[in-house]
Amino acid sequence: MSTAADRFPPQIRYIVWNEGAERFSFYGMRSILTVYMVSHLAYPSNEAVANYSWFVAACYFTPLLGAFLADRLFGRYQVILWVSLGYVFGHALMAAWETRWGLFFALSLIALGSGGIKPCVSAYVGDQFRPDQSHLLQRVYNLFYWMINLGSALSTMLIPELLARFGPGVAFAVPGVFMAIALLIFLAGRRQYRNMPPSGPNPHSFVPVVWTAVRRLGTRPGHWLDGALVRHPEAAVAGAKAVFRIMGVFVAVTAFWALFDQHGSSWVLQAQRMDLQVMGYTIRASQLAALNPWMVMAIIPLFSVVLFPLLDKAGVRVTPLGKMTVGMFLAVASFAAATGVDVLLESGLRLSGLWQIPQYLFLTAAEVLVSVTGLEFSYTQAPRAMKSTIMSIWFLTIFAGNVLTGVVSRLNFFQGWGFFAFFTVLMLAAAIGFAVIARSYKPYQEIEPAQAA
Repeated sequence: MSTAADRFPPQIRYIVWNEGAERFSFYGMRSILTVYMVSHLAYPSNEAVANYSWFVAACYFTPLLGAFLADRLFGRYQVILWVSLGYVFGHALMAAWETRWGLFFALSLIALGSGGIKPCVSAYVGDQFRPDQSHLLQRVYNLFYWMINLGSALSTMLIPELLARFGPGVAFAVPGVFMAIALLIFLAGRRQYRNMPPSGPNPHSFVPVVWTAVRRLGTRPGHWLDGALVRHPEAAVAGAKAVFRIMGVFVAVTAFWALFDQHGSSWVLQAQRMDLQVMGYTIRASQLAALNPWMVMAIIPLFSVVLFPLLDKAGVRVTPLGKMTVGMFLAVASFAAATGVDVLLESGLRLSGLWQIPQYLFLTAAEVLVSVTGLEFSYTQAPRAMKSTIMSIWFLTIFAGNVLTGVVSRLNFFQGWGFFAFFTVLMLAAAIGFAVIARSYKPYQEIEPAQAA
């Protein structure tokens, strides 16, 4: 018999459906972005891939601002509410102003809106649970990620078709409508949310602790951050140490994101060179990217309901970092498969677009193991006063990965299969590095009473 501690709080439904609609708007717009730049704004292919990557990077840099405003000044609810309004306006601008300058200003607003929401809503989900419900966090993040991919899957199937049939105005307007719906859903639950107050200015936050430690390097034996104990409480210094341990794990994940987001750019351009006739129906190259979210929705329950319980019964201890390590190596396999497809295309073979299925399968399994687990790991390992900030640092790895892809694409040193081979080798090195870092990681335990960290 289930108790209240075993059930999701009722307000979770508003946050989860808000996230699904918001992700529909974002991924729907993003699914046609590369094709729109090449076909309607006359960007060269390598510039379109670079611009796409830099936009995605911006979406994962602005979480730093959103997290700061939420943690220190306004709280998560207010930040989600107000940046959503700018987000809606950015979509409207995208639909109405079909020029390169229109693209720039619209994407700037969308990046601010999307990025401002990201660390807040991820942490806001966790805020709704009482301490006796902490065992539900893995389930709610699985559901959260499943809804993200439901929105992504539906929009990635629909929006490219709207672009082909009705042009950019309609294709970009529909995601804008869904963003407005997301905002209304979020507002509907406003009376039920548990809102954690912002911490306000804090002399014992992460930056002051690190600054004190740097100024006192060599004055105290032990960990280099222990020098900060002269001015800051033990809990604050322990929290700072936890942040650096988490960041050490995150560094290697950067390479994963350099690969992952290419399923919306370089993989779409690869698909345009393939035979897209399937059972008499012509698939849009952008629609193949829908393989990723559909696979996510199948793999999440397969792993969480079948695979992991079976491993547990067999006595195999599956840790978050263990899952992420396997995911990193699966990402290597995905780009090795993409490299093989490009080798065959360059040899003159006319391949069906379905040949991309293996690379999507490897990448999606990697995503579930790295990204879903990373959200849970970030929230549970973060000091209480820095939940949103740690989430934003997690998103910063995505920023760095996409900047790397943008730079490599813009420089254009690698063409054809060599482009994919470069990222395969990069990912292999990162996977090995991650495995080494994960083995030495020590989990964080909050010191009571909790001070800011």
